[in-house]
Amino acid sequence: MGDRIGIIGAGALGSYVGAFLAKDGHDITFLDMWPEHVEAMKRDGLRASGSQGDFYAPVTALHLTEAQTIVEPFDFAFISMKSYDTEWATHFIKRYVKPDGYFISLQNCWNDPVIGDIVGADNELGCVASHIEVALWEPGHVERGGAVGRDSGHHVFRVGEQSGKITAKSQHIADILDVIDGSYASDNLWGERWAKLCQNSMGNAISAMTGLGTNELAADQRCRSISVHLAKEAARVGLALGLDVVDVNSKPAQMWADADKGDVFEELDDYFAGRKTRVNWLASMAQDVHKGRRSEVDFMNGLVSRKGLEVSVPTPYNDAMVSAMHRIDDRSLAQGPGMIDVVLAEVHS
Repeated sequence: MGDRIGIIGAGALGSYVGAFLAKDGHDITFLDMWPEHVEAMKRDGLRASGSQGDFYAPVTALHLTEAQTIVEPFDFAFISMKSYDTEWATHFIKRYVKPDGYFISLQNCWNDPVIGDIVGADNELGCVASHIEVALWEPGHVERGGAVGRDSGHHVFRVGEQSGKITAKSQHIADILDVIDGSYASDNLWGERWAKLCQNSMGNAISAMTGLGTNELAADQRCRSISVHLAKEAARVGLALGLDVVDVNSKPAQMWADADKGDVFEELDDYFAGRKTRVNWLASMAQDVHKGRRSEVDFMNGLVSRKGLEVSVPTPYNDAMVSAMHRIDDRSLAQGPGMIDVVLAEVHS
């Protein structure tokens, strides 16, 4: 018999994970704020399509105002909200989880300490989702655009405890996620998290501010250069913090940190230039801008900048990216390729 699982936040990643777990026999309940998405799932189930096939999964979907109808508590819950909604969402879902249950952050950024402060660090797991391109463009339908990680030996899901111990809980979550794609229990949650932050910082905001997809970014020399510098700064900060940063896009963190060296920069630029894929995919932050939602830039590039100040590592590219995205968020500037000039002007001012 499968687990009884709550998922607060039926965005692209939460929906995709929930669809596969429901298909695998788990009892899935979504709680979400998008009324049309909830109603579509109630009516038709949740459709998942893309590189892993096309199917409908039977799920329970509830508006937040319907949470009081939950009678049987969840064995555990995934928190799959935007970073700025983490605190209230954790408090909200906490009452619907068994006393011996636990909580998994299925998010980008650095939200594990926030959740741990609410439910206890020993009751929180981090789940890093590395290189899984999913989108939710219409209610009730989530799509995966990129290749399946395990086909090339890549592990998408890395599940870890804040303590660094591999436990029965972290192994169980890794085991159930393996039905979706490659997964393992990690003894290095913070190093995994920072590597994903490097990935996010180099790709999310630049896609969000320009509106360009992966293939368009790969073809633009200035975008590639900005991405290398963003990742360089993020890697330097993570290493200065003393984190055991795992490989970032299959390349050592130290290599990204050394990007100012000419031969290293050329190799990393060539890497970006060769990243063209079957689908010209928009990063998750770009999808948020497209939908008129607030970005997570303060929790991605902004975190790099703040931690850089703590360890005296300059982060001019991440600083400029935060400033540019704030102007996208407040509608004082419009999304478009012209934002590249805005960022470069600020970096060199």
